Amino acid sequence: MEAKEDFGVTRIKHVLAGVLVSYVLPALLISPATAADWAQWRGPFMNGSSDETGLPEAIGPAENVVWATDLPGPSSATPVVCNGCVLITSMDAAQEGAYLAMCFDAGTGRELWRRTAGTDTRSFPRNNMATPSPVTDGRIAVFLFGSGEMLAMDFDGAVLWRRDLEADYGELALKYGFSSSPLLYEGRLYVPVMRRSWTYRAKPEATGLDSFLLALDSKTGANVWKVERKTDAVDESMDSYSTPILFEHAGRVDIVMLGGDYVTGHDPQTGTERWRYGYNPDKADKWRNIPSATPGEGLLFAVRARAGELVAIKGGCSGTVSGSDIAWRWDGPTTDSPTPGYCRGDLYVLHGGRTITCLDARTGSQKWQGKLPGRGAYYASPTAADGKVYCISETGDMVVLAAGDAFRIISQSLFEEGPIQASIAAADGRLFLRTAKRLYCFGK
Repeated sequence: MEAKEDFGVTRIKHVLAGVLVSYVLPALLISPATAADWAQWRGPFMNGSSDETGLPEAIGPAENVVWATDLPGPSSATPVVCNGCVLITSMDAAQEGAYLAMCFDAGTGRELWRRTAGTDTRSFPRNNMATPSPVTDGRIAVFLFGSGEMLAMDFDGAVLWRRDLEADYGELALKYGFSSSPLLYEGRLYVPVMRRSWTYRAKPEATGLDSFLLALDSKTGANVWKVERKTDAVDESMDSYSTPILFEHAGRVDIVMLGGDYVTGHDPQTGTERWRYGYNPDKADKWRNIPSATPGEGLLFAVRARAGELVAIKGGCSGTVSGSDIAWRWDGPTTDSPTPGYCRGDLYVLHGGRTITCLDARTGSQKWQGKLPGRGAYYASPTAADGKVYCISETGDMVVLAAGDAFRIISQSLFEEGPIQASIAAADGRLFLRTAKRLYCFGK
């Protein structure tokens, strides 16, 4: 295994026989991702929580650091932890516009390998090509980038297949750059594209672009199905930067997408839309969506664009979601960017302006609300585990709160390594954080 091998931008459209053998045999020896891992952006339960215990009450540049490793460039992607490895995406400051897939040893921080996925010099405010988080099932790891490049790799760093969404389906026309992370479930990779129907930058502007949910075979990268996600949203309200999540209720699993003026639930087998909830009846044209939906207590929590109303949608819906399908509503302050976190009956809603609120997830009643210290806005989503809630601002203000019935700050520190927009991962009794400069592991 050679570290830092560069595969360049050559497209592999089919799995070669030798690579297929190298994939199948190791897969038999690797256990699938478990609840002890952090295998996708919002963790094992897709709500920002973990059952990990023994986590530190204070983390900082010199507090409870197990190891810290320099990174080649910035990224907003959350680290993914599985099979004793930490997987991340990153920009490469040494080559303009280059973006990387990387793997580190979770115990030591040693870099195991890096692969150059491609190069793209487009720039966006508070965003880059390495914003989507990786995803893994313990056998295969998938890296998606803002350019539409997608790599599937094994844990030895071999490339199994590649796809290029822009080559296949046209420009990923989002004003601030494509940022959604993929979802991996039962051998299928689900990729959301919720974009404007005409390009922002092409001259002359191309039109007729569709928004869709794409399902791929995770072993080959071949299409299983592609379903158009219809919307009557206007202009920027078509844009969504959110990630699809799984919502299980009474034995039924829905893939939930949030954006384009609607929350929708889809059948994982066919992509068929089972239900739809509209949150922009007046068709405001600047309601681009950033947060994803959050499951918990048999409910699905979704925030209307631009820090609007939060609704709790009941499980088992079908057709058009009406008032009787809504368990409760809350006016906020909600969130424009961080996705709410759920843990043990509580819902944590972090407003970018540093206000955090704890709601009873079953009823929507407010338990407490407080103001986080620091200088910057909060874009990373909160992580809840081991009786604590971990929050970090763009300027590096790290705050650890006590989970429970009262607002209480346990500790605070400062990472002067911004901008920091990646959420914190909890796995194997440790916490993993990436700043613009380093990848950290924390433990007692």
